[in-house]
Amino acid sequence: MNRQKCTAIFQRLQAANPSPRTELRFRTPFELLIAVMLSAQATDRSVNKATQRLFAVADTPETMLALGEERLKHYIQTIGLFNSKARNIIATCRILVQMQHGRVPDNRNDLESLPGVGRKTANVILNTAFGQPTLAVDTHIFRLANRIGLARGRTPRQVEDQLIRRIPKQYLLDAHHWLILHGRYVCTARNPRCAECVLYDLCELEGKAANANN
Repeated sequence: MNRQKCTAIFQRLQAANPSPRTELRFRTPFELLIAVMLSAQATDRSVNKATQRLFAVADTPETMLALGEERLKHYIQTIGLFNSKARNIIATCRILVQMQHGRVPDNRNDLESLPGVGRKTANVILNTAFGQPTLAVDTHIFRLANRIGLARGRTPRQVEDQLIRRIPKQYLLDAHHWLILHGRYVCTARNPRCAECVLYDLCELEGKAANANN
């Protein structure tokens, strides 16, 4: 995909949604960190339902640590992998209290040193909480980028690196949100809604005409 077409994609996504936001509910960088850690293999809706109750009793590393792993599980037991997530969250809170003065770090190295925090989670925190032009490639963005020809790669990191190089700088800060929302609600895994897609004529998906007629 050439640069002109890439620019046109983000112009249209911006026009359709000028101020994209994550669907996870949070008030602080810490709440966002916990929500993103819980969101692995879970829907934002299920995470929001759990964190609404959880953050009412523990919304800082100190109060989460005081809650303890077993009590934490009570609040997140409806979310997949809740046992390992509870363990990682408590371990992360302990590090934040002991080594980060109770604050979520705003740099990749410190974020990725936290238990349960990988590159994708770190990218979300850096972008959404701290306004850095990073791009977290989840399953929706990975599928969408490869499907429409925006970036081709066999791994999320390959796709991320290509997107960072290709997306014009003025769109990079919001690119993650535009792409994930488009992949979640329009360019879905099965039966993409091509007839409703603002990127239809820019898309390089083979057989898109058939999808548009469904």
